[in-house]
Amino acid sequence: MLPGEQPPASGAEHPDHGSLDPADNRTRSSVITARAAHTFEPVGRSVAAARAFVRDTLQGWGFGDVVDDAVVLTSELVTNAVVHAGTAAEVVCLRSGDGVRIEVSDRYPEREIPLQSSGVAMGSPDREGGRGLQLCAALATRWGVEYSPAHKHVWFRLDLPERQVGTRTAGPSVSTELLPLADERVRVAVIQIDSEGAVSAWNDDAQELFGYPAKQIIGKPLTDYAAWPHTPGTSTGIAEALRLSRWEGSYGIRAADGRVVPVYASHLRVRDPQGEPSTVCLLVRDDERAVLATPQRGAAPESAHRADGQSTDPFETFIGSPAPDDLDGLLQRTVERSRDMLDGDAAFLLLATDDETELEVRATTGLPSARQRFARVPVDTGSGRYGTARMPAVHEDLSAVPGAVPLLNGTGMRSVVTVPLKVEGRLTGSLGVAAEGAGRYSNEEALRLQFAADRIALAVESARLGEASDLLAGTLDRDQTLALMAQMTVPTLATWCAVYTIADTASEPYLSYVLHEDEERIDGLKALLGRIDPPEPVPTPGARIWPAPARAAHEAALEASVRSLDDEPHHLGSGIGSTLTTAASVGGETVVLPLVARNRVIGMLVLGKPSEDHFRQENLELAEDLSRRAALALDNSRLYSERMAISQSLQRSLLPPDMPEVPGVEVEVIYRAAGEGNEVGGDFYDLFTIPDGAYGFAIGDVCGTGPEAAAVTGLARHALRLLAREGYSGPAVLERLNNAILDEGERSRFLTLLYGELRPQEDGSALLKVVCAGHPLPLRLRQDGSVEAAAEPQPLLGVMDDLELYEQTVRLEPGDVLLCVTDGITERREGSRMLGDDGLAEVLKGCTGLTAGAVAARVMRAVERFAADSPSDDMAILTMRVPEPQRN
Repeated sequence: MLPGEQPPASGAEHPDHGSLDPADNRTRSSVITARAAHTFEPVGRSVAAARAFVRDTLQGWGFGDVVDDAVVLTSELVTNAVVHAGTAAEVVCLRSGDGVRIEVSDRYPEREIPLQSSGVAMGSPDREGGRGLQLCAALATRWGVEYSPAHKHVWFRLDLPERQVGTRTAGPSVSTELLPLADERVRVAVIQIDSEGAVSAWNDDAQELFGYPAKQIIGKPLTDYAAWPHTPGTSTGIAEALRLSRWEGSYGIRAADGRVVPVYASHLRVRDPQGEPSTVCLLVRDDERAVLATPQRGAAPESAHRADGQSTDPFETFIGSPAPDDLDGLLQRTVERSRDMLDGDAAFLLLATDDETELEVRATTGLPSARQRFARVPVDTGSGRYGTARMPAVHEDLSAVPGAVPLLNGTGMRSVVTVPLKVEGRLTGSLGVAAEGAGRYSNEEALRLQFAADRIALAVESARLGEASDLLAGTLDRDQTLALMAQMTVPTLATWCAVYTIADTASEPYLSYVLHEDEERIDGLKALLGRIDPPEPVPTPGARIWPAPARAAHEAALEASVRSLDDEPHHLGSGIGSTLTTAASVGGETVVLPLVARNRVIGMLVLGKPSEDHFRQENLELAEDLSRRAALALDNSRLYSERMAISQSLQRSLLPPDMPEVPGVEVEVIYRAAGEGNEVGGDFYDLFTIPDGAYGFAIGDVCGTGPEAAAVTGLARHALRLLAREGYSGPAVLERLNNAILDEGERSRFLTLLYGELRPQEDGSALLKVVCAGHPLPLRLRQDGSVEAAAEPQPLLGVMDDLELYEQTVRLEPGDVLLCVTDGITERREGSRMLGDDGLAEVLKGCTGLTAGAVAARVMRAVERFAADSPSDDMAILTMRVPEPQRN
């Protein structure tokens, strides 16, 4: 019996099959035959050292079948001890005939025992730390936790698989019905490529798969026949792949009948007896890739298939299930899994910008992430640039090539392996694992990491699109929504994009936006699409082929070529070149996805590829998901624009028309409504003519802001004009307005109002009769700089039935100013400070000699500067000034 397998009362043991007796059903020896132990200091590098210790120990014992699981579990448990608990950790490996037991002890015991049946949370699997016990439960045959006053011991046991001598690990047996179908016998094309890239050998299966006899193709460059999935000049091409020591992946071969045959290929470089290099390529149909594809390393045999016989997703195998549902969580999980897989000290993942010229740091482990996150690194050669980002690379010693991976400068890392993340051959990111020691990695680790990167690249791009699509929900501007839709698809999913919109059910689709990854081709593409009928607005979900653009491009190119035959050579300018360029850019596959929102087709999203290029199904699925989000965002922006237009039209109707000029009196108004998109709120003003050569003026404030207050604003302004022009005095006008507001019932709102009648006098002065109903008092500025209130306060409107109001007479002499404001001016706040009536009077005292417009501007400037925050209330200023007579 292994020590500790009968845990004390303070311990907890968790077998996989519900047995608490470690001796149950034992058929093989559990006698300890070897022991290895090591203590690791509480520093970050100890985690990698512990992994290396366990790996070396188990491989030395011949326990290669359980090495990977043991390393992963040890990594998590030692991380908990030296990183999170901050104590030294002792790792003990105990070998027996039927398995291995590994113990990790630290000096920070937690008294709570996390029994599986107790419901105690074991931590989130998305965190870098805290997953040790969860992984033990998932991977170990048995595991437990033991406590003492000064130590905590976590142990797990991994049993060796039972198998006969000489057998090797293989996949589980499956029934004949579950085997994959093959159209005919599986053919493996064997092609040899010389050092110049030309085909030197071509077997019968290659002829059968692609239709070319050997004599037709030998001696010609493979690049003439390979449909390599990348944008020229921006990513690794087939020539680079052929120079790698080994390469696996998918591309296409252009067959003799013109079709592109998708293939899965394995390339291996060899030398002949004379030392000349060549590349042997094995190719099968892409759907038969299992014949050549390297199986994932380190997976347990039963992990390849679920219990129902269905194959598991390779992405889930690497990243774990459930996968994080957010981009940052997915990236962080990826670097942690990559680090553990290659037994590294650090790992990092960078995402490419749209033009592939820079990489942005998005996730790291083992590196100072707070300092590095979102830092950008230029791609390609040159000082401080990431020259190996586009292809797998192994740096055995960074000290010999300083700056080769700029992110690792000054981190102490010596060896590093990096691989690109690519979607449709386009560089979307770079994944790397680094170690403090030199010479830790070889091409074998590069292949393993590239296999993982290929599994996660599309998932990362999908999550990245999901993150970007959140921008759509954050904008209600139609033009910005259209631009975002296009920018999220080009060049990520397509070479070019067009968005058609449909205003209503009676309208035809309208070409609203066009984008191409090459900006110089946008105008030509727009012109081409403008000459053909738009696609039919079919509500059926999913992508459908639209051949019209490619057909129109072909016809345009043919016409341009025919016309050029009649031109002199010196007349052949950019016209035909532009036409042919446009034709090439839209000559591939074009698909249409409907934009459906609220059960109506509001437009179409059109995606296109260049000549002879096709969409992959997973990219179309991403595009379909994006089109659903984009449709709702586009419809929301339409509804918002319509409602905003209606609201602004109604609000503008509440503003007074052009104010009349008052002879002998300067009048100036400044009005600011609170709230985005509001032109009119609860504050209002007016100036209008009334009988006998007089002018009515008003400035008021309805309780509240926004549309509800604006409704009362309209009632008050129109009632004032009507009643004043009927000859009613100021008090009578306000009393009748008060009754009208009260008649509104529950919709009524109280109203403060300053109303007056202005009569210019022959002596150059102006006579005013004013009523101030609950409103801030008007201030009068005299020529000597003194400021005084020009009226007395009276009850506000909309509260009491019977009001007894009276008017007061004010005479403005030449040079005098009357300042009328709403409470948004006087109640301007900065913390506990408020401008108030006294602060406003101080501002007005400094306005002696200014025009009415200058007085209003100075007051508004003072109010805005009084506080840093934007005003939260409506504000109105009405100034009247009697100018001084001009002197000769």
